[in-house]
Amino acid sequence: MKCEHCTRKECSKKTKTDDQENASVDVPSPAQEKGEKGGFHKLADAGIFLSDCLACDSCVTEEEGVRVSQQNAKDFFRVLTLNKKCDASLHKVLAVSVSPQSLPYFAAKLSLSVTDASRRLCGFLKSLGVHYVFDTTIAADFSVLESQREFVRRYRQHSEERPALPMLTSACPGWVRYAERVLGHPITPHLCTAKSPQQIMGSLVKDYFARRQNLSPDKIFHVIVAPCYDKKLEALREDFPTALHSSRGADCVLTSGEIVQIMEQSDLSAKDAAVDTLFGDLEEEQMRRHDGASSDGYLAHIFRHAAKELFNEDVREVTYRTLRNKDFQEVTLERNGEVVLRFAAAYGFRNIQNVVLKLKKGRFPYHFVEVLACAGGCLSGRGQAQAEDGRTDKALLRQMEGIYAHIPVRPPEASAHVQALYQEWLGGADSPKAQEALHTAYGGPGHAAHSRDIKW
Repeated sequence: MKCEHCTRKECSKKTKTDDQENASVDVPSPAQEKGEKGGFHKLADAGIFLSDCLACDSCVTEEEGVRVSQQNAKDFFRVLTLNKKCDASLHKVLAVSVSPQSLPYFAAKLSLSVTDASRRLCGFLKSLGVHYVFDTTIAADFSVLESQREFVRRYRQHSEERPALPMLTSACPGWVRYAERVLGHPITPHLCTAKSPQQIMGSLVKDYFARRQNLSPDKIFHVIVAPCYDKKLEALREDFPTALHSSRGADCVLTSGEIVQIMEQSDLSAKDAAVDTLFGDLEEEQMRRHDGASSDGYLAHIFRHAAKELFNEDVREVTYRTLRNKDFQEVTLERNGEVVLRFAAAYGFRNIQNVVLKLKKGRFPYHFVEVLACAGGCLSGRGQAQAEDGRTDKALLRQMEGIYAHIPVRPPEASAHVQALYQEWLGGADSPKAQEALHTAYGGPGHAAHSRDIKW
């Protein structure tokens, strides 16, 4: 099974179709094999379209294709149905974690504010039988904070003999998969080792929350709701089952669009409900986001932190300068007429390829790059911003961007819960458990694709 962005010229398995943009990965679902029909089987049988899969490895193995096909609404409803059976030993605690970039989509589709949309979503999911609904912002807080610390460390250790820069973000699974499966060395050593918000949320739910509730991790079925399909592939990362817990951090990933389809096909009447917290607080927390136009804001937060930590400069307003296109922007810090920090945001694979080419040629001027596979950032994920014709719904995207911009910004350092968790859950920011729970390592292909062979 090959993505239409295949970068391997010699590959004989590249899918050929008349309409390649909308050709789906040919993996039969259990419902298709049995010839079943039903209200939710249309959702359950939906495959990942090649145009949706941004993991330009450029292939998804047959085994991965089968496992990705299980990341769907049918698996979700299987657990819901199981919980209604008499054998309580088979019951699961159902927890759903919602990405902050998914909330503007629900707000736009439901014509509600972000807060009211989150309550409507939470109420609906609980009417189905979900026990807990969480916001993954707290996991993004951890990811950004760890990325900040790592950048400062790399900056101080960097030398021509042992280059530690640039640091490339690692929160986007499409980009990470591409870097690991195609590019390999010398790109992967530049990937930030901080885990993504989805990975960290898996550890929070399956380890910290499970222990608070006196539950075995395998008794929790954890569902992630996210803007893009690549999050389904991220759930299959081999290092997800760690010593912290024996089960995977994310058992199922559904896109925002899949959840809205479930809502539209349901005739359940549900009362709005407040989003849960991992700490059992009764008081509802106000929705917050990071300082990014359409993402978790790694660039802005790391830039401010580095300016203060390395040069004692307080940067209140981060000024972006658009270069090649609107998805490639630059931020700099000057001191005594010299640029001491040069950051960039590169969204979309065409911009990513330019970054890779310059980095391999040794002509790369940046200390840090926020890399996202989706042009336009996380809000543009194909799991929520795609129209029926397969193209980006620009009107919906503009609406989501406006909604997201009005969510109050809270720097991750300001989260009292995160600071408490560093001590209570991890035993300190520098503990071995913090390293295991919040950081990862990256593999690589046997032979990386030559950058000159990559065509877009």
